[in-house]
Amino acid sequence: MNIETIKWIDPTPKIKQPILRLIDQTKLPSELKFIDCVDVEMVAESIEVLRVRGAPAIGVAAAYGVALGAWNALGRKSFSSIIKSDIQRLANTRPTAVNLFWALNIMQQVIEKGADNDESVADDLLTMAHKICAEDHAVCRRIGKHGANLLSDGNTVLTHCNAGGLATGGYGTALGIIYSATEQGKKVHVFADETRPLLQGSRLTAWELLQNGVDVTLICDNMAATVMRGQSIDCVIVGADRVAANGDVANKIGTYGLAVLAKEHGIPFYVAAPISTIDFKLSSGEEIPIEERASEEVSVGNMGLTAPENVKIFNPAFDVTPHYLVDAIITEHGVAKPAFSETLGALNEMPKQRATDF
Repeated sequence: MNIETIKWIDPTPKIKQPILRLIDQTKLPSELKFIDCVDVEMVAESIEVLRVRGAPAIGVAAAYGVALGAWNALGRKSFSSIIKSDIQRLANTRPTAVNLFWALNIMQQVIEKGADNDESVADDLLTMAHKICAEDHAVCRRIGKHGANLLSDGNTVLTHCNAGGLATGGYGTALGIIYSATEQGKKVHVFADETRPLLQGSRLTAWELLQNGVDVTLICDNMAATVMRGQSIDCVIVGADRVAANGDVANKIGTYGLAVLAKEHGIPFYVAAPISTIDFKLSSGEEIPIEERASEEVSVGNMGLTAPENVKIFNPAFDVTPHYLVDAIITEHGVAKPAFSETLGALNEMPKQRATDF
């Protein structure tokens, strides 16, 4: 199944304006529903409430959001200030995933190039958004191939949250490795953590793997240690929302615990992430901003209230896994191993032919 998480639809005689079509991931797995965004506010709201989520997908959606805002601003005297405001609105949606800011920075550079007129600026912004999306597909494919070399036929992988096609433009980082391995003819079995409190592992990863014919078993988060001890797990593979220069990894809450468990059980712990997810400006994970989300995500479930109404709730969306618990970081340029401050930097300096170079 080719998951088209994000799709730009040009105007037609019947559709008078462009549309950014997103899979509404809050509806999965019970319903595959799409939301058609027609302005920047709809895109921003979709990022905030997790209709679209996953660091690479957020970056792609934000780039298209800027292009959508530019189209809507055509013909208005305050075109430039509107686009500036749109970029700020999108930047304020979620603080942890660095791909969001990477993509918005690229779009800002397009504006600063200074095309001859507003129509040319809008065209250039859309062209760049298309390039960012295409690059995401290509990058994920390369991550998949590099990571698949670490897997053997018959391996069993444990993963957490969702780092598949739903979290990217359509292929995936951590799950892209699984897909690449299966395309090579390797049989791979996946244990997917449910990922409390929003269950991205059970709602999204299990659904996505089934759609792609991958052998998957769903477990509750608190079963991971037992599975590691008794089910011959060959490695843990997760995605990332931001990686510091020293290899500290911010990812969905619960990742740190898995890394500790993997170290205890002698299981390799791998992170799959594009170079754009590595924030070389941050020396360590202590500098990564951690988003804290609404308490209702913890206290309300399918059965209604799952906690007393007045109880205090702490709900960080991410945690930071120290670099010394990470065995490898798999990027589109190759596999980095400790010491990450050296190997990640070396990969970043490799000659690049990026779709977003201009």
